[in-house]
Amino acid sequence: MALSTTAFSQQTFSPPATKSTPVKDTLHGVIITDNYRWLEDKKNPDVIAWTKAQHDYGNAYLAQTQKIHPDLKEKIAAYINMDYEGPLNVVGKRVFQNVKLKGDKQYKIYTYIHGKKILIWDPVQLDTTGNVSTTSTQYTYDGERAAILTQKSGAEVNTVYFIDTRTGKQIHDPLTNIFDFSWTKDQQHAYLTIRSQADVDKQVPLKTYLLKVGEPIEKAVFVGTTADAKNSFFIYDNRYGDVTFSGESDFYSNDLKIRPTGSLTDGKLIYSSKKFQAYPDVIGDKMYIKTNDNAPNSKLMVGDKNNPDYKNWKTLIPESTTVMEDYAVTKHNIIVQDKKDIQSRLTIYDFNGKKIGPVPMPESGSVSEISYDREQDSIYLTLATFTSTPKIYVASPANFKWRLFYKRELPVDMSNITGEIKFYISKDGTRVPVFVVHRKDMKLDGTNPVLLTAYGGFEAGIKPGYYGFYAPFIQHGGIVVEPGIRGGDEYGEKWHRDGMLANKQNCFDDFYSCAEWLIKEKYTSPEHIVAMGGSNGGLLMGASATQRPDLFKAIVCEVPLLDMLRYHKFLIARYWIPEYGSSDDPEAFQWLLRYSPYQNIRVGVNIPPMLITAGANDTRVDPMNAKKFVAALQNNPGQVSPIVLHMDYDSGHGSGQATQQIIDNWSFIFEYIMNQLNM
Repeated sequence: MALSTTAFSQQTFSPPATKSTPVKDTLHGVIITDNYRWLEDKKNPDVIAWTKAQHDYGNAYLAQTQKIHPDLKEKIAAYINMDYEGPLNVVGKRVFQNVKLKGDKQYKIYTYIHGKKILIWDPVQLDTTGNVSTTSTQYTYDGERAAILTQKSGAEVNTVYFIDTRTGKQIHDPLTNIFDFSWTKDQQHAYLTIRSQADVDKQVPLKTYLLKVGEPIEKAVFVGTTADAKNSFFIYDNRYGDVTFSGESDFYSNDLKIRPTGSLTDGKLIYSSKKFQAYPDVIGDKMYIKTNDNAPNSKLMVGDKNNPDYKNWKTLIPESTTVMEDYAVTKHNIIVQDKKDIQSRLTIYDFNGKKIGPVPMPESGSVSEISYDREQDSIYLTLATFTSTPKIYVASPANFKWRLFYKRELPVDMSNITGEIKFYISKDGTRVPVFVVHRKDMKLDGTNPVLLTAYGGFEAGIKPGYYGFYAPFIQHGGIVVEPGIRGGDEYGEKWHRDGMLANKQNCFDDFYSCAEWLIKEKYTSPEHIVAMGGSNGGLLMGASATQRPDLFKAIVCEVPLLDMLRYHKFLIARYWIPEYGSSDDPEAFQWLLRYSPYQNIRVGVNIPPMLITAGANDTRVDPMNAKKFVAALQNNPGQVSPIVLHMDYDSGHGSGQATQQIIDNWSFIFEYIMNQLNM
């Protein structure tokens, strides 16, 4: 093996050449030269040929230079390709279940009628390759019909199929080019948001229509859109109140109009903000609104649908020092889910907002989710830990006498694995939470292989959860570390805002501080850390490579945003402007230019080996980001470490993959990680 490893290390990395065709732009008085602008045109035959050549060469190089872990793919497959029978989904008086048995390419849907289990939906019948997947299933209130959204090869341009849920037969012609679908309260109509591939490519504002289900799309009635494609129009009926809310929103703020359900009038404006968001739920005459309006940790307000203006809303449960995540108004009380130091819990309040006490729990664990079924008067509670699969319990909120509703058994040995929640101090003194999951016999000797992963954006934070997916890596002696860096929701909206727009560098600094903490505490050393992140986390990886190449042995950068001066010009990326800003704005240009990975490659500075992945059908993040970054790094004088581009030609931003595709992709990535760490 020593001889083999030596031979591997002597393999020269000589990727296909990339031509440099400089394009100069002047942005706010600054001249920017872009040598690889030509790679943005994914339909150009030269770009197609270059991409395939890079992909093929990278695969061949890794095949020649990496040793194979014979049991790795088998263990990953054991987690992904197994019998899965999901929790029973009660809709009206009907029961449904998502099932994927070993060997199935996609999830199927079954229903139970008189105790008999009946298959009603299998997307593989639409495409035997398994490249068509179910995006979501929207049942009518009685559960007798379903609208099923599907996508092909991860493109996120949906087709909606309508089925009778007793037989599985299609009852209407399918609708194509649908972004979003929701039944109206009468369950005869639906709100449809249209999005075709052309809409994605042109970045046009999406339009929403009202359609009587079963009628041709040409009869749909227009109900709303936005002036700018970075915003979205929303509309929804309230099941337990005869009002409809609509408005325009970006990710973090919205205006709000109210109208009688069934009315096609524009509605009355009752709330408008450029900083905060509010989406009411109506039960009878009361409006309940969880909002961050002047409350970064959120509060619960109450209003009257007959007198609905914001000025008349009252605070029912005020903001606390902990973060309010969710709530449920039951027939007996109000249950609030909050989190303290990223662990969630439940508290009971009466209808006047008086705190009664904690919800009696069936066992210890962090609360992943609560939901309330008003017809059944049942509250569903999901509990999670690092080493056991989630458990779902059900009880009446009148007495909280829990019974186990669902637990998934997995063929993954977690008996010698443990997870910890720890904290470290970031560059500016901020205390940051971090998960550290490892074997129980781990020693703090500074030599442990570490996979360090984070996201840090769009209010997507970390929560305790099952780490069985990482078991093959951990069982080989690896440590999985996931910090809750700023940009997420770990400590409310302030935590998010401290990691967005002009504050984005805080996300990166939090990540580097985590690596430094791991080194200081003798978990590991720089030559034993691989960093991994995708999408917004891919941006984090690009920043890590260009800002702190000294901290990492290698980096896995998946479906990334990397050219932050031009990212917003492609696909649906205008949606991300509220998070990052746009280089069209002089102020935002300054902070984007300071950290944008593509523009901050330092001439003559070698960065660690990188595996950079992209999805050919990605509708969220254009693969031009990955291609241009790879080209610039490979042609940077002084770059010695291999920079590999890996294209997924059968998926998009990661969703919709068939079972075998998921297994192959993750086996490929973990082989890379474990080889880089000499495991």
